[in-house]
Amino acid sequence: MPDGSGNPLNKRNDFLQVDCPKCGKPARRETDTMDTFVDSSWYFMRYTGPDAKTMVDDRNAYWMPMDQYIGGIEHAILHLLYARFWTKVMRDLKLINFDEPFQNLLTQGMVLNETFYKENDGKKQWINPSEVELDLDEKGRPIAAKLIKDGSPVQIGGVEKMAKSKNNGVDPQALIDQYGADTARLFTMFAAPPEQQLEWSGAGVEGASRFLRRLWIYASSQAQVLHNIQTVITGELNTAEKDLRFEVHTILKQANFDYQRRQYNTVVSAAMKMLNVLEPIKLDGASPQISPAVLSESLSILLRILYPVVPHCTYVLWQELGFAKQYGSILDAPWPEVDESSLVQSEIELVLQVNGKHRGQIKVPADASKEAIETIALQAESVQRILNGANPKKVIVVPGRLVNVVA
Repeated sequence: MPDGSGNPLNKRNDFLQVDCPKCGKPARRETDTMDTFVDSSWYFMRYTGPDAKTMVDDRNAYWMPMDQYIGGIEHAILHLLYARFWTKVMRDLKLINFDEPFQNLLTQGMVLNETFYKENDGKKQWINPSEVELDLDEKGRPIAAKLIKDGSPVQIGGVEKMAKSKNNGVDPQALIDQYGADTARLFTMFAAPPEQQLEWSGAGVEGASRFLRRLWIYASSQAQVLHNIQTVITGELNTAEKDLRFEVHTILKQANFDYQRRQYNTVVSAAMKMLNVLEPIKLDGASPQISPAVLSESLSILLRILYPVVPHCTYVLWQELGFAKQYGSILDAPWPEVDESSLVQSEIELVLQVNGKHRGQIKVPADASKEAIETIALQAESVQRILNGANPKKVIVVPGRLVNVVA
Protein backbone atom coordinates (compact mmCIF):
# COMPACT_ATOMS: atom_id res chain seq x y z
CA MET A 1 0.00 0.00 0.00
CA PRO A 2 1.23 3.58 -0.62
CA ASP A 3 2.73 5.08 2.55
CA GLY A 4 3.96 8.40 1.17
CA SER A 5 7.61 7.36 0.95
CA GLY A 6 7.72 6.84 -2.80
CA ASN A 7 6.61 4.36 -5.41
CA PRO A 8 5.38 1.27 -3.49
CA LEU A 9 6.20 -1.02 -6.42
CA ASN A 10 9.91 -0.31 -5.93
CA LYS A 11 9.66 -2.15 -2.59
CA ARG A 12 8.06 -5.28 -4.05
CA ASN A 13 10.81 -7.67 -5.12
CA ASP A 14 8.22 -10.17 -6.29
CA PHE A 15 7.07 -7.53 -8.76
CA LEU A 16 10.49 -6.09 -9.66
CA GLN A 17 12.54 -9.26 -10.16
CA VAL A 18 11.13 -11.36 -13.00
CA ASP A 19 12.30 -13.33 -15.99
CA CYS A 20 12.25 -11.59 -19.35
CA PRO A 21 9.23 -12.89 -21.31
CA LYS A 22 11.31 -12.88 -24.52
CA CYS A 23 14.77 -14.23 -23.64
CA GLY A 24 14.06 -15.84 -20.28
CA LYS A 25 16.98 -14.13 -18.53
CA PRO A 26 16.63 -12.27 -15.19
CA ALA A 27 15.06 -8.83 -15.69
CA ARG A 28 13.68 -5.89 -13.76
CA ARG A 29 10.19 -4.50 -14.33
CA GLU A 30 9.69 -0.78 -14.96
CA THR A 31 7.67 0.85 -12.17
CA ASP A 32 7.35 4.42 -13.43
CA THR A 33 4.58 3.71 -15.93
CA MET A 34 2.02 6.43 -15.24
CA ASP A 35 2.61 10.16 -14.74
CA THR A 36 0.68 12.58 -12.57
CA PHE A 37 -1.96 13.11 -15.25
CA VAL A 38 -3.39 9.76 -14.19
CA ASP A 39 -4.09 11.25 -10.74
CA SER A 40 -5.42 14.53 -12.13
CA SER A 41 -7.81 12.61 -14.36
CA TRP A 42 -9.98 11.47 -11.47
CA TYR A 43 -8.88 13.27 -8.27
CA PHE A 44 -12.09 15.35 -8.24
CA MET A 45 -14.10 12.16 -7.68
CA ARG A 46 -11.95 11.26 -4.70
CA TYR A 47 -12.96 14.54 -3.07
CA THR A 48 -16.52 13.23 -2.88
CA GLY A 49 -15.37 10.47 -0.50
CA PRO A 50 -11.77 10.98 0.69
CA ASP A 51 -12.01 8.11 3.17
CA ALA A 52 -13.64 5.63 0.78
CA LYS A 53 -12.26 2.08 0.98
CA THR A 54 -12.29 1.80 -2.80
CA MET A 55 -11.67 4.45 -5.48
CA VAL A 56 -15.13 5.95 -4.92
CA ASP A 57 -18.20 5.05 -2.93
CA ASP A 58 -21.92 5.95 -2.94
CA ARG A 59 -21.20 9.59 -2.10
CA ASN A 60 -19.76 10.05 -5.57
CA ALA A 61 -23.18 9.43 -7.11
CA TYR A 62 -24.55 12.42 -5.20
CA TRP A 63 -21.84 14.92 -6.17
CA MET A 64 -20.99 13.82 -9.69
CA PRO A 65 -21.06 14.60 -12.54
CA MET A 66 -19.65 18.04 -11.75
CA ASP A 67 -22.00 20.98 -12.45
CA GLN A 68 -19.32 23.47 -13.49
CA TYR A 69 -15.63 23.17 -14.33
CA ILE A 70 -13.52 26.33 -14.50
CA GLY A 71 -9.95 26.10 -15.75
CA GLY A 72 -7.30 27.56 -18.02
CA ILE A 73 -6.99 26.71 -21.70
CA GLU A 74 -3.61 25.08 -21.03
CA HIS A 75 -5.44 22.18 -19.36
CA ALA A 76 -7.73 21.47 -22.31
CA ILE A 77 -5.82 18.36 -23.45
CA LEU A 78 -3.67 16.90 -20.71
CA HIS A 79 -6.34 17.20 -18.06
CA LEU A 80 -9.82 17.65 -19.51
CA LEU A 81 -9.43 15.11 -22.28
CA TYR A 82 -7.75 12.58 -19.99
CA ALA A 83 -10.47 13.14 -17.39
CA ARG A 84 -13.11 12.20 -19.97
CA PHE A 85 -11.21 9.04 -20.97
CA TRP A 86 -10.63 8.02 -17.35
CA THR A 87 -14.30 8.59 -16.49
CA LYS A 88 -15.32 6.21 -19.27
CA VAL A 89 -12.86 3.60 -17.97
CA MET A 90 -14.40 3.88 -14.49
CA ARG A 91 -17.84 3.60 -16.09
CA ASP A 92 -16.82 0.42 -17.92
CA LEU A 93 -15.47 -0.99 -14.64
CA LYS A 94 -18.91 -0.32 -13.06
CA LEU A 95 -17.38 2.07 -10.53
CA ILE A 96 -19.64 4.92 -11.68
CA ASN A 97 -22.82 5.21 -13.73
CA PHE A 98 -22.25 8.37 -15.82
CA ASP A 99 -20.36 9.04 -19.06
CA GLU A 100 -19.01 12.59 -18.77
CA PRO A 101 -17.31 14.11 -15.70
CA PHE A 102 -18.25 17.77 -16.29
CA GLN A 103 -21.59 19.22 -17.36
CA ASN A 104 -20.36 22.75 -18.12
CA LEU A 105 -16.94 24.19 -18.93
CA LEU A 106 -15.73 27.76 -18.51
CA THR A 107 -12.26 28.41 -19.91
CA GLN A 108 -10.93 31.36 -17.96
CA GLY A 109 -8.66 34.01 -19.43
CA MET A 110 -5.05 34.57 -18.46
CA VAL A 111 -4.02 37.19 -15.90
CA LEU A 112 -1.48 39.64 -17.35
CA ASN A 113 0.94 41.99 -15.63
CA GLU A 114 3.82 44.30 -16.47
CA THR A 115 7.34 42.87 -16.70
CA PHE A 116 10.68 44.48 -15.84
CA TYR A 117 14.25 43.23 -16.14
CA LYS A 118 17.95 43.98 -15.99
CA GLU A 119 20.51 42.45 -18.28
CA ASN A 120 23.57 40.76 -16.80
CA ASP A 121 26.08 39.08 -19.14
CA GLY A 122 23.43 38.90 -21.86
CA LYS A 123 20.88 37.26 -19.56
CA LYS A 124 17.68 38.86 -18.33
CA GLN A 125 17.11 39.11 -14.61
CA TRP A 126 13.36 39.54 -14.18
CA ILE A 127 12.23 41.92 -11.45
CA ASN A 128 8.84 41.86 -9.73
CA PRO A 129 6.64 44.92 -10.45
CA SER A 130 6.25 45.54 -6.70
CA GLU A 131 9.98 46.40 -6.59
CA VAL A 132 9.79 48.94 -9.41
CA GLU A 133 8.83 52.63 -9.55
CA LEU A 134 7.63 54.07 -12.87
CA ASP A 135 8.31 57.50 -14.35
CA LEU A 136 5.25 58.69 -16.29
CA ASP A 137 4.76 61.33 -18.96
CA GLU A 138 2.06 64.02 -18.85
CA LYS A 139 -0.50 61.54 -20.17
CA GLY A 140 0.29 58.93 -17.52
CA ARG A 141 2.22 56.63 -19.84
CA PRO A 142 5.39 54.91 -18.53
CA ILE A 143 8.61 56.27 -20.02
CA ALA A 144 11.17 54.81 -17.63
CA ALA A 145 11.47 52.51 -14.62
CA LYS A 146 13.82 52.17 -11.67
CA LEU A 147 14.32 49.94 -8.66
CA ILE A 148 12.70 51.31 -5.53
CA LYS A 149 15.52 50.17 -3.25
CA ASP A 150 18.43 51.93 -5.00
CA GLY A 151 17.03 53.95 -7.91
CA SER A 152 18.97 52.00 -10.52
CA PRO A 153 17.29 51.84 -13.96
CA VAL A 154 15.47 48.74 -15.18
CA GLN A 155 14.08 47.84 -18.58
CA ILE A 156 10.33 47.78 -19.27
CA GLY A 157 9.50 44.40 -20.78
CA GLY A 158 5.85 44.93 -21.66
CA VAL A 159 2.71 43.18 -20.46
CA GLU A 160 2.79 39.37 -20.35
CA LYS A 161 1.03 36.46 -18.68
CA MET A 162 1.80 36.18 -14.98
CA ALA A 163 4.47 33.52 -14.62
CA LYS A 164 7.26 32.52 -12.25
CA SER A 165 9.70 32.71 -15.15
CA LYS A 166 8.91 36.42 -15.65
CA ASN A 167 8.65 37.17 -11.90
CA ASN A 168 5.55 39.29 -12.56
CA GLY A 169 3.11 37.59 -10.23
CA VAL A 170 1.20 39.36 -7.46
CA ASP A 171 1.43 37.95 -3.94
CA PRO A 172 -2.19 37.33 -2.88
CA GLN A 173 -1.24 37.52 0.79
CA ALA A 174 0.28 40.99 0.40
CA LEU A 175 -2.90 42.12 -1.34
CA ILE A 176 -5.07 40.59 1.37
CA ASP A 177 -2.94 42.18 4.11
CA GLN A 178 -3.34 45.63 2.54
CA TYR A 179 -6.92 45.55 1.24
CA GLY A 180 -8.60 42.37 2.47
CA ALA A 181 -9.70 39.28 0.58
CA ASP A 182 -12.98 40.83 -0.56
CA THR A 183 -11.21 43.61 -2.45
CA ALA A 184 -9.01 41.10 -4.26
CA ARG A 185 -12.06 39.03 -5.21
CA LEU A 186 -14.07 42.07 -6.32
CA PHE A 187 -11.31 43.41 -8.56
CA THR A 188 -10.73 40.02 -10.17
CA MET A 189 -14.43 39.64 -10.93
CA PHE A 190 -14.89 43.21 -12.16
CA ALA A 191 -11.77 43.69 -14.26
CA ALA A 192 -12.88 41.54 -17.22
CA PRO A 193 -15.34 38.83 -18.26
CA PRO A 194 -14.03 35.51 -16.87
CA GLU A 195 -13.21 34.03 -20.29
CA GLN A 196 -11.13 37.04 -21.37
CA GLN A 197 -7.64 38.15 -20.42
CA LEU A 198 -7.35 40.28 -17.29
CA GLU A 199 -4.64 42.92 -17.04
CA TRP A 200 -3.64 43.49 -13.44
CA SER A 201 -4.05 47.08 -12.28
CA GLY A 202 -3.07 48.59 -8.96
CA ALA A 203 -5.46 51.47 -9.65
CA GLY A 204 -8.25 48.98 -10.32
CA VAL A 205 -7.62 47.28 -6.98
CA GLU A 206 -7.79 50.64 -5.23
CA GLY A 207 -11.08 51.38 -7.03
CA ALA A 208 -12.54 48.08 -5.83
CA SER A 209 -11.49 48.96 -2.29
CA ARG A 210 -13.15 52.39 -2.53
CA PHE A 211 -16.43 50.81 -3.63
CA LEU A 212 -16.45 48.41 -0.69
CA ARG A 213 -15.71 51.28 1.71
CA ARG A 214 -18.67 53.21 0.27
CA LEU A 215 -20.91 50.16 0.70
CA TRP A 216 -19.71 49.64 4.28
CA ILE A 217 -20.15 53.30 5.26
CA TYR A 218 -23.61 53.61 3.73
CA ALA A 219 -25.03 50.32 5.01
CA SER A 220 -23.59 50.88 8.48
CA SER A 221 -25.08 54.38 8.60
CA GLN A 222 -28.56 52.91 8.07
CA ALA A 223 -28.13 49.92 10.38
CA GLN A 224 -29.53 51.53 13.51
CA VAL A 225 -32.80 52.48 11.79
CA LEU A 226 -33.19 49.28 9.76
CA HIS A 227 -32.07 46.70 12.32
CA ASN A 228 -35.60 45.73 13.37
CA ILE A 229 -37.39 46.52 10.09
CA GLN A 230 -39.04 43.75 8.09
CA THR A 231 -38.36 43.79 4.34
CA VAL A 232 -41.97 42.85 3.58
CA ILE A 233 -43.61 45.69 1.64
CA THR A 234 -47.19 46.44 2.74
CA GLY A 235 -49.61 49.22 1.93
CA GLU A 236 -49.71 51.68 -0.94
CA LEU A 237 -46.37 53.01 -2.16
CA ASN A 238 -45.76 56.64 -3.08
CA THR A 239 -44.17 57.71 -6.35
CA ALA A 240 -40.62 57.88 -4.96
CA GLU A 241 -40.90 54.37 -3.53
CA LYS A 242 -42.28 52.99 -6.79
CA ASP A 243 -39.43 54.63 -8.70
CA LEU A 244 -36.86 53.18 -6.30
CA ARG A 245 -38.28 49.66 -6.51
CA PHE A 246 -38.43 49.94 -10.31
CA GLU A 247 -34.72 50.77 -10.47
CA VAL A 248 -33.67 48.15 -7.91
CA HIS A 249 -35.67 45.30 -9.42
CA THR A 250 -34.61 46.27 -12.95
CA ILE A 251 -30.98 46.01 -11.86
CA LEU A 252 -31.71 42.74 -10.01
CA LYS A 253 -33.21 41.26 -13.17
CA GLN A 254 -30.08 42.10 -15.13
CA ALA A 255 -27.79 40.77 -12.39
CA ASN A 256 -29.68 37.46 -12.27
CA PHE A 257 -29.34 37.15 -16.05
CA ASP A 258 -25.62 37.92 -15.86
CA TYR A 259 -25.07 35.31 -13.13
CA GLN A 260 -26.74 32.70 -15.34
CA ARG A 261 -24.43 33.51 -18.25
CA ARG A 262 -21.41 33.78 -15.93
CA GLN A 263 -20.70 37.43 -16.75
CA TYR A 264 -19.54 38.26 -13.26
CA ASN A 265 -18.01 41.60 -14.22
CA THR A 266 -21.44 42.98 -15.11
CA VAL A 267 -22.87 41.50 -11.90
CA VAL A 268 -20.43 43.71 -10.00
CA SER A 269 -21.38 46.60 -12.27
CA ALA A 270 -25.04 46.01 -11.39
CA ALA A 271 -24.21 46.14 -7.67
CA MET A 272 -22.37 49.43 -8.20
CA LYS A 273 -25.39 50.87 -10.01
CA MET A 274 -27.65 49.78 -7.18
CA LEU A 275 -25.45 51.43 -4.55
CA ASN A 276 -25.49 54.63 -6.63
CA VAL A 277 -29.29 54.53 -6.52
CA LEU A 278 -29.44 53.90 -2.76
CA GLU A 279 -26.70 56.21 -1.45
CA PRO A 280 -28.72 59.44 -1.72
CA ILE A 281 -31.45 57.90 0.49
CA LYS A 282 -30.94 58.65 4.16
CA LEU A 283 -33.47 57.66 6.82
CA ASP A 284 -32.60 60.62 9.00
CA GLY A 285 -35.18 63.04 7.65
CA ALA A 286 -33.33 63.75 4.39
CA SER A 287 -35.44 61.24 2.42
CA PRO A 288 -38.79 61.09 4.24
CA GLN A 289 -40.58 59.88 1.11
CA ILE A 290 -38.81 56.48 1.24
CA SER A 291 -40.05 54.15 3.97
CA PRO A 292 -37.62 52.01 6.01
CA ALA A 293 -39.26 48.83 4.66
CA VAL A 294 -38.59 49.78 1.02
CA LEU A 295 -34.97 50.72 1.74
CA SER A 296 -34.52 47.57 3.82
CA GLU A 297 -35.74 45.41 0.93
CA SER A 298 -33.38 47.20 -1.47
CA LEU A 299 -30.33 46.78 0.77
CA SER A 300 -31.10 43.10 1.35
CA ILE A 301 -31.16 42.59 -2.43
CA LEU A 302 -27.86 44.43 -2.88
CA LEU A 303 -26.08 42.37 -0.22
CA ARG A 304 -27.36 39.08 -1.63
CA ILE A 305 -26.26 40.01 -5.16
CA LEU A 306 -22.76 40.77 -3.88
CA TYR A 307 -22.45 37.89 -1.42
CA PRO A 308 -20.93 35.33 -3.86
CA VAL A 309 -18.30 37.91 -4.84
CA VAL A 310 -17.49 39.53 -1.49
CA PRO A 311 -18.72 37.13 1.20
CA HIS A 312 -16.95 38.61 4.20
CA CYS A 313 -18.17 42.21 4.36
CA THR A 314 -21.65 41.28 3.11
CA TYR A 315 -21.93 38.67 5.87
CA VAL A 316 -21.13 41.24 8.55
CA LEU A 317 -23.41 43.92 7.08
CA TRP A 318 -26.21 41.35 6.81
CA GLN A 319 -25.93 40.80 10.54
CA GLU A 320 -25.65 44.51 11.38
CA LEU A 321 -28.75 45.40 9.35
CA GLY A 322 -30.79 42.74 11.13
CA PHE A 323 -31.55 40.60 8.08
CA ALA A 324 -30.36 37.48 9.91
CA LYS A 325 -33.44 37.75 12.17
CA GLN A 326 -35.72 37.51 9.15
CA TYR A 327 -33.82 35.20 6.80
CA GLY A 328 -31.12 33.54 8.88
CA SER A 329 -27.49 33.67 7.77
CA ILE A 330 -26.89 35.25 4.37
CA LEU A 331 -25.43 31.90 3.32
CA ASP A 332 -28.86 30.29 3.82
CA ALA A 333 -31.02 33.25 2.76
CA PRO A 334 -33.18 32.76 -0.36
CA TRP A 335 -31.90 34.37 -3.52
CA PRO A 336 -33.82 37.62 -4.21
CA GLU A 337 -36.65 37.30 -6.72
CA VAL A 338 -37.64 40.01 -9.15
CA ASP A 339 -41.03 41.53 -8.37
CA GLU A 340 -42.39 41.83 -11.89
CA SER A 341 -45.18 44.12 -10.70
CA SER A 342 -42.57 46.70 -9.69
CA LEU A 343 -41.38 46.85 -13.30
CA VAL A 344 -44.76 48.04 -14.56
CA GLN A 345 -44.63 51.83 -14.83
CA SER A 346 -47.55 54.20 -15.03
CA GLU A 347 -45.27 56.78 -16.60
CA ILE A 348 -42.25 56.54 -18.87
CA GLU A 349 -39.56 59.09 -19.71
CA LEU A 350 -38.82 59.96 -23.33
CA VAL A 351 -35.92 61.94 -24.78
CA LEU A 352 -37.11 65.24 -26.26
CA GLN A 353 -35.41 66.57 -29.40
CA VAL A 354 -35.96 69.60 -31.60
CA ASN A 355 -34.53 69.28 -35.10
CA GLY A 356 -32.55 66.25 -33.89
CA LYS A 357 -30.86 68.09 -31.00
CA HIS A 358 -31.38 67.02 -27.40
CA ARG A 359 -33.65 69.38 -25.48
CA GLY A 360 -34.39 67.40 -22.31
CA GLN A 361 -36.89 64.71 -21.31
CA ILE A 362 -40.63 64.49 -20.96
CA LYS A 363 -42.76 62.12 -18.90
CA VAL A 364 -45.81 60.58 -20.52
CA PRO A 365 -48.35 57.93 -19.42
CA ALA A 366 -47.06 54.47 -20.26
CA ASP A 367 -50.14 53.79 -22.39
CA ALA A 368 -50.26 57.23 -24.03
CA SER A 369 -51.23 57.37 -27.70
CA LYS A 370 -49.00 58.93 -30.35
CA GLU A 371 -51.28 61.97 -30.46
CA ALA A 372 -51.12 62.41 -26.69
CA ILE A 373 -47.32 62.20 -26.73
CA GLU A 374 -47.16 64.81 -29.48
CA THR A 375 -49.36 67.16 -27.43
CA ILE A 376 -47.20 66.78 -24.32
CA ALA A 377 -44.02 67.35 -26.36
CA LEU A 378 -45.35 70.53 -27.98
CA GLN A 379 -46.27 71.92 -24.55
CA ALA A 380 -42.67 71.60 -23.31
CA GLU A 381 -41.07 74.98 -22.58
CA SER A 382 -37.95 74.23 -24.62
CA VAL A 383 -40.06 73.37 -27.67
CA GLN A 384 -42.35 76.40 -27.37
CA ARG A 385 -39.34 78.69 -27.07
CA ILE A 386 -37.88 77.42 -30.35
CA LEU A 387 -41.19 77.33 -32.24
CA ASN A 388 -42.05 80.86 -31.01
CA GLY A 389 -45.72 80.43 -31.85
CA ALA A 390 -45.18 78.68 -35.21
CA ASN A 391 -46.54 75.23 -36.03
CA PRO A 392 -44.05 72.38 -36.29
CA LYS A 393 -43.42 70.84 -39.69
CA LYS A 394 -43.51 67.35 -38.24
CA VAL A 395 -43.45 65.48 -34.92
CA ILE A 396 -41.70 62.11 -34.93
CA VAL A 397 -42.47 59.68 -32.09
CA VAL A 398 -40.21 56.67 -31.55
CA PRO A 399 -42.24 54.53 -29.09
CA GLY A 400 -40.58 54.10 -25.73
CA ARG A 401 -37.53 56.15 -26.70
CA LEU A 402 -37.88 59.70 -27.98
CA VAL A 403 -39.88 62.51 -29.57
CA ASN A 404 -38.33 64.70 -32.26
CA VAL A 405 -40.06 67.98 -33.15
CA VAL A 406 -39.10 69.30 -36.61
CA ALA A 407 -39.49 73.09 -36.57
